[in-house]
Amino acid sequence: MFRLWGKIWKDNRMEKDTVYEEESDDTRTHKIFRGLDEICHEFDLGCPIWLEKNVSEFRRHSKVRFYQDSFIEEIEFDYLEIQVIEEG
Repeated sequence: MFRLWGKIWKDNRMEKDTVYEEESDDTRTHKIFRGLDEICHEFDLGCPIWLEKNVSEFRRHSKVRFYQDSFIEEIEFDYLEIQVIEEG
């Protein structure tokens, strides 16, 4: 089971959260991108752009924060955070 936790933060408070789950044998990268797509769809957001700093943060911690500079449209929150909470 692969689980990805998506959270929207504003003013140091979690406003919304959701968990994406998948049981396929696909690659970790594909699961992450599919999970991010589903999380953004649920939150009615455009998908963020992966900047180099996002990629390096995610590789180190299996967690990343997407700030305004990763989104094309204006966001009404401080950041979107995704975190892998289960891999197996």
